[in-house]
Amino acid sequence: MRKSVLEGIEKEKIIVIVRGIERKNLLPLAEAMYDGGIRFLEVTFSADGSVSDEETAGNIEMLAKSFDGRMYIGAGTVLRVNQVELAYSAGSKFIISPDTYPEVIQKTRELNMVSMPGAITPGEIQTACRAGADFVKLFPIANMGIEYFKALRAPLSHVKFIAVGGINEKNMPDYLAAGAVGFGIGSNIVDKKSINAGDFGAIRNLAKRYTAALK
Repeated sequence: MRKSVLEGIEKEKIIVIVRGIERKNLLPLAEAMYDGGIRFLEVTFSADGSVSDEETAGNIEMLAKSFDGRMYIGAGTVLRVNQVELAYSAGSKFIISPDTYPEVIQKTRELNMVSMPGAITPGEIQTACRAGADFVKLFPIANMGIEYFKALRAPLSHVKFIAVGGINEKNMPDYLAAGAVGFGIGSNIVDKKSINAGDFGAIRNLAKRYTAALK
């Protein structure tokens, strides 16, 4: 399974970040994403504690069971080792963090999941790689710009970068050309206004626009 997740990320390239969505909307949202060509969803833990870790794990489990064999479901905003364990028990296939925390990376690899810690400086990136990261989530990259990405990648060409933060269908081709292997995309696809209105067709169409931008 781990091998198929690794290969799938590089093939599909888009991981959709699902944050702050009510449980009742998760299944229709994921179905709309699937219909739009998305194959990877990241369900985020709540850093401020407004949603319990157990509730988030329950949401991951629901999606993982419902979309088994169709989509890969993972956990995001993973800041602690116990969240890695909860996500694993819920059926998560990958772990994404906003930071580089070696203990989280090591536990992720120990449990045979794919590791994607966040980093933005050369030192953080190398720390992530040395701890066993499979990909490095370059975050928040749009604030730094494409030239910063190019400058980083020149001496760190061995790193598989996932560009996250301010990524849209217009700048994705630039980052691909500069060497990014994938993207994390949140509110640009997970449009809460459409979700709250029950317009999941609009979500499907957004997903189609993003997957089409890669072709």
